[in-house]
Amino acid sequence: MLLLQGCGSQKKGDAPFAPKYDKDTEFSLTVAGSYGNFESLEAEFERFYEYYPNANLQYVTMDDYKNVIPSALVSSEPPDIFTTNGSMIGDEKYDAMFEACEVFSDSSVGIDYSCIRDSLIRTTDSGDVVMLPIFTTSYGMLVNMDIFEKEGLKVPNNFKELMDVCAKLKAAGYESPVMGPDVFSGSGLFNCFAYPMFAYDVMKNSDKVDALNNLESASGEMMRPALERLSEFVNSDCIDIAKCQEEITDEYEAVIMRFFEGDVPMMLATGDVVSGTGKRESKSDAFTANPFKYRFYTVPAGDDGGYFINSISICFSVNKNSRNLDMANEFMRFLISKKELSNMAASKRLITPIDDFSTNELYSSLADIPADRSFSDKETGLMDPAVRQFRAAIYAVGNGTMTVDEAVAAYGNIPEE
Repeated sequence: MLLLQGCGSQKKGDAPFAPKYDKDTEFSLTVAGSYGNFESLEAEFERFYEYYPNANLQYVTMDDYKNVIPSALVSSEPPDIFTTNGSMIGDEKYDAMFEACEVFSDSSVGIDYSCIRDSLIRTTDSGDVVMLPIFTTSYGMLVNMDIFEKEGLKVPNNFKELMDVCAKLKAAGYESPVMGPDVFSGSGLFNCFAYPMFAYDVMKNSDKVDALNNLESASGEMMRPALERLSEFVNSDCIDIAKCQEEITDEYEAVIMRFFEGDVPMMLATGDVVSGTGKRESKSDAFTANPFKYRFYTVPAGDDGGYFINSISICFSVNKNSRNLDMANEFMRFLISKKELSNMAASKRLITPIDDFSTNELYSSLADIPADRSFSDKETGLMDPAVRQFRAAIYAVGNGTMTVDEAVAAYGNIPEE
C-alpha cells in the first residue's frame, strides 16, 4: 500500500469537544506504542475521563514495536489504538496493518482533522486517511536566550547575521558559539545545518528528484549550494569541530547535558533531542545552579533565513476491528483538536502538528518562518538512498575528508558510515 501526501478536510473552527455518548458509558481502550513511557498521553486519558468517568484507558509499550505490531493486531487481545510512523509507509510488511486501520476520511467516522497542517496528512493510494500525526519534529538549534540577552545580541535570522553574531560571541569569549554532535545520523550537526537547505533546493527543482533518487552521478550538482554553505560555516569562527568531537560524545544525552552547562549560545539539534530537555534539567548540576531560558530556532543557513522542514514523529491509527470501535473513535475525536494536540506536544516537548505554534514558547519562533520556507519532508520527494548520500557528503565535507567538488562528483558512490 502506498501512502501519499494528502490534504486535510476543509478548515473549520476548533469547536469544544461535545461527547456523543452517555457519560456513564463503561468501556476500556488500549493504546499501543514504542515509547517507554507516554506521560503526555496519560494526561489526555485523565482529561477524557472528565467526559467519560467510567472509561478505563491504558497505554502499553511493545518491545521491537515495528516488527510485532502487525501480529498484535490479529492477536486475541489487539490494541484499539496504535502508533504508526513514516518509516512504515510504502513497506509491504505493513500493508495488512494499514488495511486493518479505521478510515478517518470517511465522514461517518466523524473525526474532524482540519486543525492539522495539510502537508502532514498522508493518504493511501485510494485516497483514504488511516493515520493522523500527533507529534512532529524538525532540524534546528537550541538557543540560550540568556546569553544573547547578556551580550546584547539578537538571534540571527539569516546566514550573514549568523556570521556577524558568531564573530561577536567569539570575541566575547565563547570558544565555539555553535556546537553539536559530529555524527553521521540525521541528528548530526552537519545534517541539522545543511539538510533543510538542500531539501528546500530540491523541492524548488522537482524535475531533479528522480535523478537524485536514482543516484545518478550528475545530479550531485544539486548538493553544491548546501555543501558550499556548510564548508563556509565549518571554516568560520562559528564552530570548533574538534571541540564538538571531544565534548559531545553522543547525539542525544550528551547534546542536552553539554547545552545545560550554560556556555553554548547555539546547539544544533533535532526536535527529538529537544523533547528530552525537560526531564534532564534537574539532572544537570550546572543548570540547577544557574537555570536559563532556551528556545528552538531553525538554523539560519540561507541568505534569506532558515528552513522549517517538518517531519512526523508518530501518528495514531485506530484498529477498525476493535471491540470498542465507537469509543476508540470517540477518543480520537476528542484528541484531534487544537487544544489537546497542543497540550500533548507541549508536554512531550515536540512540535505540534497544528498551525498555531504560539501555545508552546519553546517552539514559538517557528511561527515567524514564511510559508515559502516551511514544508514537510514528504514534499521534497527524496527517498532514503538519496538522503543517505547527502548525509555522507556533508559528513565528509564537514570533517574535511572531501572537498565540495569531490563530494559532488562522487554522488551515488560516497562511502556511508
